[in-house]
Amino acid sequence: MKVFVTGASGHVGSALVPELLQAGHQVTGLARSDTSAAKLEAQGATVQRGDLDDLEGLRKGAAEADAVIHLAFKHEEMFAGDYAGASAADLAVVRAFIDELSGTGKALIGTGGTLSYSGLGHTATEDERVPDDHSRGTARNLIIDASDLRGAVVVLPPTVHSELDRAGFIPLLVKTARTTGVSGYPGDGTNRWSATHTLDAARLYRLAVEKAPAGSVLHAVAEEAVTLREIAEVIGQKLNVPVESVPAEHFGPLATMVARDAPTSGARTKALLGWEPKGPSLREDLESGFYSEQS
Repeated sequence: MKVFVTGASGHVGSALVPELLQAGHQVTGLARSDTSAAKLEAQGATVQRGDLDDLEGLRKGAAEADAVIHLAFKHEEMFAGDYAGASAADLAVVRAFIDELSGTGKALIGTGGTLSYSGLGHTATEDERVPDDHSRGTARNLIIDASDLRGAVVVLPPTVHSELDRAGFIPLLVKTARTTGVSGYPGDGTNRWSATHTLDAARLYRLAVEKAPAGSVLHAVAEEAVTLREIAEVIGQKLNVPVESVPAEHFGPLATMVARDAPTSGARTKALLGWEPKGPSLREDLESGFYSEQS
């Protein structure tokens, strides 16, 4: 299968590209820079230069492929406070892919986040419907509701963790603790995030593109609920700084997200696709030291 991947040189993409290639697929990865292009070429992928604003280029990549995996998101804008703008750009990309793939029966695998389930009051399952007025809800729903292509969405935890993770939520929490001298948690720290290892997430995307039924919502969740206090305690131990409850402003770009409570189950995803997470837990990766050693 020829697979076009956006975000191919990023955190999850860096694991996904070799996962696809080793399974016998041909991969074309979108690359914004010479560095990203060289990385993809070294892995054995074909490179298409461009970015998320190049909608015609994205249409071309989709047209020439048998399937599309859309991983990329404007994270720089999101962490700078323009989450609405980043989400609007993502919606434009999803619309372009759906327009190009409509009527072909090809697969379009999109990406969502478990923090979208914040405030439900229960552990989220794959049956949850994110409303269209949620910042990324429309894009997600367009994919799973598409009737003339095989659309599915992989929903990632905020803590997709491994040594490949250099700019995600955990590195930001570590950087904040190092900079401020306090490993903080919001409120009483009992709010919960789900988690999974990068290699496990990559394998789920590969299974999704190979065999996920149309309309599938797939939870890349190995651990349903890890408290923010537990995360802060391990970070504090590794950095040798105090662990304290702090106000939201302490977390900078994560201020609007860090207090969300979003326990999430991946049980139905595991049963549907035979996906079984094999990687170390979040605590094990935090305790291993590579996060605390990042500069």
